[in-house]
Amino acid sequence: MRIALISEHASPLAALGGVDAGGQNVHVAALAAALAARGNDVTVHTRRTSPDQPDVVPVAPGVTVEHVPAGPPEPVPKDELLPYMPEFADHLAGRWRAEPPHVAHAHFWMSGLAALTAADDLGVPVAQTFHALGTVKRRWQGDADTSPPDRIAIERDVGRRALAVIATCGDEVKELLAMGVPDERIAVVPCGVDLELFRPDGPVAPRGGRPRVLSIGRMVPRKGVDTVVSAMRLVPGAELVIAGGTDGDEEPERLRALAGAFGLTDRVRLIGSVGRAEVPALMRSADVLATVPWYEPFGMVTLEALACGVPVVASSVGGHLDTVAGCGVLVPPRKPRALSRALCDLLDRPELRAALSAAGVRRARSRYGWPLVAAQTESVYRDMVGERLDGVAAAGG
Repeated sequence: MRIALISEHASPLAALGGVDAGGQNVHVAALAAALAARGNDVTVHTRRTSPDQPDVVPVAPGVTVEHVPAGPPEPVPKDELLPYMPEFADHLAGRWRAEPPHVAHAHFWMSGLAALTAADDLGVPVAQTFHALGTVKRRWQGDADTSPPDRIAIERDVGRRALAVIATCGDEVKELLAMGVPDERIAVVPCGVDLELFRPDGPVAPRGGRPRVLSIGRMVPRKGVDTVVSAMRLVPGAELVIAGGTDGDEEPERLRALAGAFGLTDRVRLIGSVGRAEVPALMRSADVLATVPWYEPFGMVTLEALACGVPVVASSVGGHLDTVAGCGVLVPPRKPRALSRALCDLLDRPELRAALSAAGVRRARSRYGWPLVAAQTESVYRDMVGERLDGVAAAGG
């Protein structure tokens, strides 16, 4: 099957850790590789962000990244990309007229707009994964939401026009139904985890004698790292290691100031961005991972920690309700005292940590390996285009 993945701002080649680079980049890269491993031919279309980027980059057997000229060939914040989507769509349409994919799978709402526009006259079926929804973002961020004013209306239109909408968790289904997406078009397929990289055995990053709480992820306020810092006031003797962020991010400085105001400078360390290959060793050095965003479409860091056998305390939102419930501890978002109680309980009970560690590994390995996720995703594609594929196979195409 020829599969086009559209990811307008989140390139699978991008470095992780920036404000607009994170879980979606990992998801698209891993999904493309896993789909190709099943014998498919996968092309990822992402926006050109440098004049030096080649038009086409072979990434892995069966996977190619194509850089789409849409807007200036330089980094642009994702919330400013909407004006360039007609150009993005025109490029896709030109490519697909020459060689139409059997299915296009758009990632994020602007990718969906571009894909549906390009596919309109070509008969290319489009699947949509939102990764985050404007309605949820607006609910939690209010006036701080920097999304374009038209986002929610466009998302609603994309959700209703796509042949299939692939939600990553059960909580997202409720939001999609409220947007008017037909129930019969919604399928739930989770994000995955690299079970070879994220595993309980392997190197462990150096640490001292203090109990260690780890927070890792993008440095943006909605990730709730300030809640973890606040909670540490009531977790005596433990250290908090915060990983993530890039040069120029404002959030690390805010967190350092907060730790200083609470008298926690000696127990809160911000170590900056960590290479992806080093993340498992850092996770295995922790007694507990704390991740308490205000909202979370899925939460890949949470899943990676579970796969490493690290007990997880997570906010009871979004994808955490699927991944963590039953094998970790859920707490309300933006509630430092509730988080501190959960952390103290875990740090004081090694037998509970051991039980949660084993349960987390079982959960990750039974439900979230990329081969399984790719098979489930491909099943959605085949439900969309089964008759067309049968015709192609019969004709020898």
